[in-house]
Amino acid sequence: MRRRRRGGLALLLAALFVLGTVLALRTLRAADALPAGAPGMAEPLHLHGAPAGSGPSYDLHAFYYAWYGSPRFEGRYLHWDHALVPHWDPKVSAGYPRGRHRPPDDIGSSFYPALGPYSSRDPAVVDEHMGQLRAASIGVLALSWYPPGLADDNGEASDSLVPSILDAAQRYAIKVAFHIQPYQGRDDHTVHENVKYIMDKYGSHAAFYKYKTSTGRSLPLFYIYDSYLTPAESWASLLTPSGSHSLRNTAYDAVFIALLVEEGHKNEILSAGYDGMYTYFASNGFSFGSSHQNWKAIKAFCDSNNLMFIPSVGPGYIDTSIRPWNNHNTRNRVNGKYYETALQAALTVRPEIVSITSFNEWHEGTQIEKAVPKKTLTRLYLDYLPHQPSMYLELTRRWAERFSKEKEQWLM
Repeated sequence: MRRRRRGGLALLLAALFVLGTVLALRTLRAADALPAGAPGMAEPLHLHGAPAGSGPSYDLHAFYYAWYGSPRFEGRYLHWDHALVPHWDPKVSAGYPRGRHRPPDDIGSSFYPALGPYSSRDPAVVDEHMGQLRAASIGVLALSWYPPGLADDNGEASDSLVPSILDAAQRYAIKVAFHIQPYQGRDDHTVHENVKYIMDKYGSHAAFYKYKTSTGRSLPLFYIYDSYLTPAESWASLLTPSGSHSLRNTAYDAVFIALLVEEGHKNEILSAGYDGMYTYFASNGFSFGSSHQNWKAIKAFCDSNNLMFIPSVGPGYIDTSIRPWNNHNTRNRVNGKYYETALQAALTVRPEIVSITSFNEWHEGTQIEKAVPKKTLTRLYLDYLPHQPSMYLELTRRWAERFSKEKEQWLM
């Protein structure tokens, strides 16, 4: 009897040892893709509703797109059926396919969303997005915006969605900034009207983002995409105190952030009267501004000219589902290492704000939104395996904590 008990005890101890070894190996496997010294992967998050714990970081901004449509809400797919963009050289273009994608199995992305090809008008989708943003500790959603009645080539006018986005953001303590897109005829005069419209219509909403300046003022913040398309002298009419229709020191004053692409844009942005610059592109090396190696010099230029530098980081880049000829700009995610390298490069220059490209720009493969494995008769989509669909939300949350702790040390 005693021998049986001892034998049973030995078997139990052996089983516990094997179980412990398996669990340890699993833990190592989940973390082995991370660079040394990086925040480790968290357990999968429960992303429904605002999570408990620390609040969102309002120094972390994510570019957000509300241009997607589905048959249920719009009567047809929008953006998921994106056209294949031809190369500007007809000779090169002739070697690549043309046409449009055919959702739901064939979409204009190399990844497949966990929510499927959704509509930005679906309240459940918007609520889920806010939950994911909040779980990632992202405090500000930078909404891609066109004036009423206008849209990009693959979408429909979406200004009518802004109230529901603001309301959903408020439920999760998230703020909304505006990322003004280029449109036909955009110049300093039309942007003047855009700013007045946005502030008059949405400026009193509790979720409307305002940046606290060094002088104690709380001002809206506007990202101006492709700002270089308008001459610096024209912007100066709007953004310098002596400009002919200046917004400075008026009820419509704000913090205006220009897109830095080429090195020469730095001085143009300064003379235009902008308050700072961001880099947007998630492909390291694609432009002067998006090249991590240049961020230290850009930050030094901004510091010496009282400008804000907002580096843009991304988890990777692949747009060959809509630009099949653009393979050379693809940046592999390397199981999160690419994202963490970008985040580390950003924190190294001690920015006030870090922007993320993107929450859900699926066409360019820069999304941190949940993606799932998907295989159809004609497509095999990329995914986040061996990690969970929430991998990039978890990584963002970890780095948000690190950003917050490092900022405290910078200010000491």
